[in-house]
This record gives sequence, C-alpha cells and structure tokens, in this order.
Amino acid sequence: MSFPRSIAILGGRGMLGTDLAEACHGRGADVKCYDLPEFDITDRDHCTAALGDCDVVVNCAAYTNVDGAESEATLARNVNATAVGDLGRLAKRAGKRILHISTDFVFDGTLDRPYVETDQPNPIGEYGRSKLAGETLLHQSGCSHAIVRVQWTYGHHGNNFVKKLIERARNSTELKVVDDQVGSPTATVEVAKALCELLDKGVEGLYHFASRGYISRFDLAKAIAERLSLDVVIKPCRTSDVSSPAQRPLNSRFDCEKIVELLKAPMEPWQASLAHFLETR
Repeated sequence: MSFPRSIAILGGRGMLGTDLAEACHGRGADVKCYDLPEFDITDRDHCTAALGDCDVVVNCAAYTNVDGAESEATLARNVNATAVGDLGRLAKRAGKRILHISTDFVFDGTLDRPYVETDQPNPIGEYGRSKLAGETLLHQSGCSHAIVRVQWTYGHHGNNFVKKLIERARNSTELKVVDDQVGSPTATVEVAKALCELLDKGVEGLYHFASRGYISRFDLAKAIAERLSLDVVIKPCRTSDVSSPAQRPLNSRFDCEKIVELLKAPMEPWQASLAHFLETR
C-alpha cells in the first residue's frame, strides 16, 4: 500500500480532525474536511458527496457530550451509530475504505488490567453504548474498514480535560479532581501520526491507541499545575463523590501492543507529549 492521494475527514475541524488534516497534508495528500454546520453525518446526501472522489474516509465526527448523551440518547445514537452504519453501506457500494474513531467508553472500566481489543465491551452510559453500536454497524456494513479506539485525548483545538483544568486552575484557589479514574493522557497530534501510519499501510481491524504510561486524573492535574506553576490547591476525591448524569469507567487503560507492531517509531510517553503541549499552547 501507499499513502492515500485523497482523504475525506468527517469532523475535520474538531480537535483530532484538525491535527489529522495537517498531518495528512504533510504526507502530500489532498485533504477535504467536512464538519458542522455545512456537513451533517446523519444526512446521507452529505455523506455520499463526501465520499466523492476520495480514496479513503476518516470518520472523526461524533456526538461526544458524555453527560448530554444521557438526556439526548436518540441524537447520540443517530450520530454515533446509525449514521456510521449508513456511511459504511455507502462506502461498501462505492468501494471506499473507512478509518473510524471510537473510544474507551465502550468498556465499563472494571477490569484490573489494561484492555486489549478482544476484551468484551460493556458500556455503562449512553455515549459508550452509541459508540459501540457504531462499531458494530460499521462492521456489519461489509465495507473495508479499521476502527481505532482512543482515550483521554487533548489538543490545541476544541475542549478537553487538560485545557479545562488549566482554565479552572487559573480562576480558582482550590480544585477537587477524581483520583480513581486511571488512563493515558493522549495528544491528538500523536493520534494523528498513528492514523497516518494505518492509512499508509491500508490495514483493517480493531486497534487501541494511547500514549505510553498511565496516571490518575488527580495526579495529571497536579502534574499540569506544577509544570505551569499554577497557584492552586488540588485535592483528591472519588468519582462517586461527583454528581453527574453519566457514569465514567474507572479503568481506561489500553494495551496497545497490537498497534505498536505497525508503528515505525516507539509510542511517546504521556509525559513527553504533555510537556510539549504545555510549552506550545
């Protein structure tokens, strides 16, 4: 295989989509980005047009409001599941490949080790259920596809835990952050690099991707505050102490050995990626 000459990125102006578009441009690809308000993944005509003359479609478009999905379950399912299945059938008909982005929220987070791709999903909220349904419908569509589950992503574009934490810390003297949720903070620029390698190889199947190493959200918040010399006291709390519409998986750790075998360079540890992000934000 060789790197695709033309790529359509759905959700191309979001946090991951923006970084991926830049990375694909750097590989010499003709990249077209599609996003709200002029593009709606639930509109089949819009998806048909996006497929157009591209070699491959990367679907970063998603309903990502974890709490909002509890009261907007139909909308979440329409975007994250039904539309993905429709996209797969259109791609099958057109002979196009799809690279689809999914999430750690397909798991319940109760496992006592990192999750591998063959572990049984068991989402505990509407967001996770809708994303898992999207994976299933894409597979059932019969199109050529790969699915990459990511977690704890952050970047310069869009909202994310790291940016929100910095904003809250600058406007507060004390913060409480959960210490029983553990995962891998993962920069979207690193996700984009990995996706480019998958696009280059034209692989199919299911993959987990996250930065190397694990940390709790509480310890991550402390690391950010220390790095930026923020004058704020950060105290630990439990997830059960926080009132929110949706449950969160406590263990979001991924075993990424499957995708590592396809990558040219070793995966970045989360500390290195975060340090670069904080220096360049």
